[in-house]
Amino acid sequence: MHKPRWKTVGGALLRVTAVWAVSTLTMLALAAVLPDFRLQSGDGDSTTRIAITAASGAGAFGVLSALVWPLLVRALLLMPALVLGLLVFVLNGSMLLLALSLIPDGRGAVEPETAMVVAAVMSAASSATSTFLTVRDDGAYRRRLARLADRRRRRLGEDGGRALPPGTVFLQLDGVGHAVLREALRARDGKPPVMPTVAGWVGDSHRVMPWRTDWSSQTGASQLGILHGSNEDVPAFRWYEKETGEVRVSNRPTSAAELQRRAAARAGHEGLLTVDGASRGNLFTGGADQLALVLSVAARRGKHNRSRSGYFAYFSDPANATRTAVSFLAEVVRELAQSTRAKLRRERPRVKRGGTYPFIRAFATVVERDVVVAAVIGDILSGRSAVYADLVAYDEVAHHSGPRSRDARQVLARLDRSIALIAKVAERAPRAYRIVLLSDHGQSPGATFAGAYGLTLEDLVRAGCGLPVSRRAGRTESGAEARGAEAREAARAALRRPEKDGERRGTVGQRTSEPVVLASGNLGLVSFPDVPGRMTRERIDARHPALLRTLADHPGVGFLLVMSEEHGAVVLGRDGAEHHLDSGRTLGTSPLTRFGPGAVAAVRRTAHFSNTPDIMVNSAYDATTGAVHAFEGQIGSHGGLGGEQGHPFLLWPGELSPPVGDGDELVGAERVHTVLRRWLVEANGPQIPQIPEVPETTVGAAEKSRLNGATAASFPVVSRVAPNKTR
Repeated sequence: MHKPRWKTVGGALLRVTAVWAVSTLTMLALAAVLPDFRLQSGDGDSTTRIAITAASGAGAFGVLSALVWPLLVRALLLMPALVLGLLVFVLNGSMLLLALSLIPDGRGAVEPETAMVVAAVMSAASSATSTFLTVRDDGAYRRRLARLADRRRRRLGEDGGRALPPGTVFLQLDGVGHAVLREALRARDGKPPVMPTVAGWVGDSHRVMPWRTDWSSQTGASQLGILHGSNEDVPAFRWYEKETGEVRVSNRPTSAAELQRRAAARAGHEGLLTVDGASRGNLFTGGADQLALVLSVAARRGKHNRSRSGYFAYFSDPANATRTAVSFLAEVVRELAQSTRAKLRRERPRVKRGGTYPFIRAFATVVERDVVVAAVIGDILSGRSAVYADLVAYDEVAHHSGPRSRDARQVLARLDRSIALIAKVAERAPRAYRIVLLSDHGQSPGATFAGAYGLTLEDLVRAGCGLPVSRRAGRTESGAEARGAEAREAARAALRRPEKDGERRGTVGQRTSEPVVLASGNLGLVSFPDVPGRMTRERIDARHPALLRTLADHPGVGFLLVMSEEHGAVVLGRDGAEHHLDSGRTLGTSPLTRFGPGAVAAVRRTAHFSNTPDIMVNSAYDATTGAVHAFEGQIGSHGGLGGEQGHPFLLWPGELSPPVGDGDELVGAERVHTVLRRWLVEANGPQIPQIPEVPETTVGAAEKSRLNGATAASFPVVSRVAPNKTR
């Protein structure tokens, strides 16, 4: 039974009046304690007059916040989120100055720096009051849900009397490995679990299992495969493409857009979220139309950049902006305190955490989290069918503090609270929702390569090529050995085969072209730009006789991948060990043995990518400690093989079918994509318009039959965007 309209209007007026009263009292209290803020004339005013002045100022500030703030945010929409977050206080303070200037007789006055404080406190107080009253008014809450649901049904042409099928929310906890999750779900030393909400799900309503990534264990490859069904030709987080002469980096907007275009062309569809989907905080759209903080469309400008619409929707509320800005600054202070504590305790391993990192961390753990969670809640309240959101906070902190550090555990606890909030909202949604948690990779601990051996991978490569290196690197044992080996091998090669003058000049000319050395966690990539196509092992040996052995025999290197003219893809290890991937032949013990089951298949797959560099270097791996050595400044890393980085998790509601059969293992991001698609089928939810032929080697015969056999019956035919169009 609906309430009379006059009661609805009366309730809204009551809430506005209450918020106005609280804002007025807050302004009076601040004027009493802040010396640079006054609400009376120089001659003094009566208590009644001061109260009227405060009410006028609070009312003007409230009206400006409701009318002007959204316009300011929209005008600054193309500004980077990090910059806008820092401008929140300035913008809010400016509106307060404007509000006080509207008070008659100039009774309101405040210094600009004090105005930012007053505005922040008033926004927080009014937001808390409004939220409290709305939550207590169940009728208002239900009416809002009903309006959202009715509006959505009218837009989609759905029958209001027919129950909607369940929706699905996929929440990606970036970088959280299966082992780390399991530890966070257990009570330890009499303390409750770090993630009590998720712990309550496991064993009750949900099931959890690990899955194994491809060789490139990082968000770019994993999320591209999960959302778009193909991560072929993505060998690492960053790599050099000889055809274009460009360095592709997965978290650059232009690179992400190109990777998404290529994946759509290979898979034959636009992605997991093509129909009625939303993509929040991801690198790629997944084919969704509803976007917020999605990198692959971040380079777009104007009205076509829907990724920023969710960003605007969140910051258009000054209370949201203020709360997030305060939390942002608190997170910066938290990081400074935690890094200082790590220094004082002389924790090892440790990396530098100064510069802009405290602000980058605060953006990942506060701004992006708040915007993404708010967007997901909006999707649930509007009854969207499929949502995929990435929460990146843990991954960012674990890189610099360590996967099992106290700092990282605190982030997991905050993520659990976000999950609990989303689950609570889902209980009041206009349709039932199943929440699936998953991760894209884990993280492996360990000192950096430079920290352990005194030189970078680039230094080692340059020394092995006989090129100049930094003085510090040249003094290390590894650097000296590499340069000595290069000189010895070059002399031996010259003695074995005298060269003609023209050949010698050509060789010298080639040496002037320096290699491009890139890092992706504990995976290194070496390319020679002046050599078209893949440079073979034989050509590398002829040009730099000591390079491959210098790299393979280094204690910080686990193995190399090169392409041989004679043997095809070859893995090189210490003491002359080799594994010929195409034939299966090994010389000595295979260098891949210590990296566990699946390593051979993962490396063999990547070996035949068109973008695989001339040399791929995987760091050493200590099977006892699980440690690897990142080739960049990270003590928690991922990107290659070795340890927990390759073992993320998948957690799903028990009413969905198991991801794989008993005794089978879920391997590869592309196979995870097929599992998520199958679950959408089981939900009678939105389906990808076109299903390509699924290779049996990727998903197994049974799953191939189930997916390919469901094309006509289970998946409606819907026109799709052409593969060469970037969404």
